[in-house]
Amino acid sequence: MAAATALCGVVAAAPPGAQAWTAAPAAGRPYAYLEGPAGSVLQDTLSVTNPGARPLTVRLSGRGAPVSFAARTVTVPARTRADVPFAVTVTADLPPGEHRGTVRASAAGREVRVDLRIRVSGPHLAALTVEDVSVDTGTGALRYTLVNRGSTVLAPRLAVRADGLLGTVLDRPERALPLTLRPGERATRTETWPDPPALDSVTVRLTAAAPGAASATARAEASFASGPALTGAAGLLLAAGGGGYAVRRRVGSRTPRASAGATP
Repeated sequence: MAAATALCGVVAAAPPGAQAWTAAPAAGRPYAYLEGPAGSVLQDTLSVTNPGARPLTVRLSGRGAPVSFAARTVTVPARTRADVPFAVTVTADLPPGEHRGTVRASAAGREVRVDLRIRVSGPHLAALTVEDVSVDTGTGALRYTLVNRGSTVLAPRLAVRADGLLGTVLDRPERALPLTLRPGERATRTETWPDPPALDSVTVRLTAAAPGAASATARAEASFASGPALTGAAGLLLAAGGGGYAVRRRVGSRTPRASAGATP
């Protein structure tokens, strides 16, 4: 259980002639604030006031957070206020920090939205790893998995470098990735490499970072050997071998001729 305080209630425009009923956190607070550790259930009360001359039936729901009510539908008598308890379940995997949700009440063609501000207590730990790096030597695509090993939401960044036998063949500076990772979440991604080497043995290094987290690096080895490159290399070897054979033949052919012209 935890204490509550609350966020601004947003009231949709009422159609002409609609009852001017209201919904807000108890005690007239402008928004609901709940605080507690992950895995807890936090409680508060929503006050629905019906100033009209007829009973009012109000439907209640929650958005953006697991909200449950003592009753999903409540009928408020004329000129009466009804206090409806509700509870917010803070899931065990919800990271420490501030989170948002909404309680909604609707009746007589109107909807009132009361914002929830939920503060999850606990230590903040930012930890990111990059795992399962592999290289597709046919396309050059780099496949890897990012894992959030900490207790906070992370916005990862990635740098890529590949070194071959004769030097660096890919050097991609660190850049932000279009994703966020919740604690314990994994994301498998592919990094394109449009112009990988045709004939080389390379070491690929992927370095992942996020604010507050130490950088993590993983690597993979790959050997590129395309058909045209192999054909060209084989041609060079044959040309070199053929030239040596011709030289040997020329050297060998001069020896018999010199012997024939010599005096016995």
